[in-house]
Amino acid sequence: MHRVRRLAVAVLVALALVAPASAQITRPPAVPLVAVDPYFSVWSFADRLTDEGTRHWTGKPQPLSLQARIDDTVVRLAGRDPRQVPALEQVSVAVRPTTTRYDFRGEGVSIALEFVTPAIPHDIEWLSRPVTWLRWTVRSLDGQPHQVKLLFTAPGHLAVNTPDQRVAASRVRMPGAEVLRIGSQEQAVLGRRGDDVRIDWGYLYVAANAPGTVSAVAPQAEAWSAFARDGSLPGTDDVDLPRPASTRTPTLAFVLDAGRIAAEPVVRQIVLAYDDLYSVEFLDRRLRPYWRRNGADALALVKAALDDGPALVDRARRFDEELMADLERAGGPKYAALAAMAHRQALAAQKIVADVDGTPLMFSKENFSNGCIGTVDVMYPAMPQLLLLNVELAKATLKPILEYTRLPRWRFPFAPHDLGTYPLANGQVYGGGERTEEDQMPVEESANMLILVDAVARAEGHARFAEPYWAQLAGWTDYLAQKGLDPEHQLCTDDFAGHLARNANLSLKAIVGIGAFADLARRGGRAAEAAKYGALAKDFARQWAGLARDGDHFALTFDRPGTWSQKYNLVWDRLLGLDLFPPEIARAEIAYYKTKMQPYGLPLDSRRSYTKLDWQVWTATLTENRADFEGFIDPLVRWVNETPARVPLTDWYDTVTGRQEEFQARSVVGGVFITMLANPDLATKWQSRR
Repeated sequence: MHRVRRLAVAVLVALALVAPASAQITRPPAVPLVAVDPYFSVWSFADRLTDEGTRHWTGKPQPLSLQARIDDTVVRLAGRDPRQVPALEQVSVAVRPTTTRYDFRGEGVSIALEFVTPAIPHDIEWLSRPVTWLRWTVRSLDGQPHQVKLLFTAPGHLAVNTPDQRVAASRVRMPGAEVLRIGSQEQAVLGRRGDDVRIDWGYLYVAANAPGTVSAVAPQAEAWSAFARDGSLPGTDDVDLPRPASTRTPTLAFVLDAGRIAAEPVVRQIVLAYDDLYSVEFLDRRLRPYWRRNGADALALVKAALDDGPALVDRARRFDEELMADLERAGGPKYAALAAMAHRQALAAQKIVADVDGTPLMFSKENFSNGCIGTVDVMYPAMPQLLLLNVELAKATLKPILEYTRLPRWRFPFAPHDLGTYPLANGQVYGGGERTEEDQMPVEESANMLILVDAVARAEGHARFAEPYWAQLAGWTDYLAQKGLDPEHQLCTDDFAGHLARNANLSLKAIVGIGAFADLARRGGRAAEAAKYGALAKDFARQWAGLARDGDHFALTFDRPGTWSQKYNLVWDRLLGLDLFPPEIARAEIAYYKTKMQPYGLPLDSRRSYTKLDWQVWTATLTENRADFEGFIDPLVRWVNETPARVPLTDWYDTVTGRQEEFQARSVVGGVFITMLANPDLATKWQSRR
């Protein structure tokens, strides 16, 4: 019997560590559990799920707790409390695009714990639904039957900004299911904005429909105590509500009876959902989440998640397998692993809402940067993921900015930086706002918008999306024609590095932006504009090579010999098929960058040893062979595995120490998909899905 048990354990470990390319990342800095949108986002910041409590991406506690009762022994699967309950041994963790899987073993059983979020971009309906399935698959390891019960608790912390806020909870009637909800007493809808904040309106729902499921609204400690005693829950719901989330921890508690585990595995699931009622205010209009656009409510959301859960989980698995296989074709297993880590994080830093006519609008939150909403130079690095996996999401992201700049209130000849502070998209707040040009990013944002609108046209094969906004696009192009070749003292997207004049990489972006407008004009049948701006872009590109050349490479600025910088913007010349810059420029830069590589990647430029994760992958995409590409990607995966910053992926870190500089959980990591976007066959395959 012992030999059988050892063999079974060995098989389990082998299966847990097999084949997803994500096995190349052995120690994620933080692990996505519930990664839906900027507010509904719960992570583990530890090696083992039982090492500490789970947290919101900001790091504030949102402690989900999972326990199992195996025969008469109670063990922990998630959370470090209660301390007297031992942790079941965690065998592995794997992060795939839509799914995080933990494998545990002990007490004669194995438990696979999966957190599945429908982050399937070509299905906007399900992508917009704020749900995550939590699934347990329990097997006997030793050939003996075992009685297993599972406990899940979710506290009111998930529905408030700070735990001193009062919460109320209730039971929701739904035939054939146990459904509980919890939310703040105050319910100040869209009443809070900012960066390091959490939602305190709307309601967290937890639901299960397996036979034998029981649920209770209970103080957390009482739920744990009852489960430890006999596998039950308190017999009546907590009536001492509302009260602060930190006072006797009001909790939604569920016990799922897996029954007698013998030869066949047993699967149980819980649905976690968050109905925020209204998600974003855009130009003083409150907008519903996209999934509510046709009148659906929270009960419909939960019922669909319960009914469709098994099919959606299987669909997510197939999506993961296909996407990972194609990512590996595009850039190898380490690249695929990096993209898997980025996928849910990037989408969960954005929110899809319905415009007044029901069309989707998508708003990003500039997490741990300044909390801006709809930031153009956050859209720019995030866009490869959207352009690759659903161009409708790319258009939904660009449309709010384009609509805003049609209004008389935006009176500048260049594109704006942002739309406000999340979740209030009522007008730019960065720099001079709508008042002055001070500390704006005029060349940066104008070129960003032109490049991205042309990228949409290239994906769709026509320029119809651009037509209503032609006046703005043409005006921004004229601005770049005047100011772009040799930029004045100003900020670029790497604003943390400070102002620069004569920024070579910014100039390069402006030239590509002009070329992008020429391409738009060509696609839109505007031959004269296409010829005019196409010729200008080519002339500027020729001048750029002379201005920026510094021996065997190209300088940081036109007036600083002996300097260098990543010319990551050059990648769009290739992606858009503009052919403005001769390939020798990229070849010279790549050869030079190889001499500047540090243990954890390539610095942003010659001034400091810090870097940006997204830009490094863009730079890597300029290489012309797999060996050179992997030379850029290998240090990034090493950094992911070794960084001391145990937070959702930061995109700004030091290449020598691996330490986080700032920023975390941002959508910009969607930029790592640019390598697959640059593969014509794979891009065409994925862009054809609707």
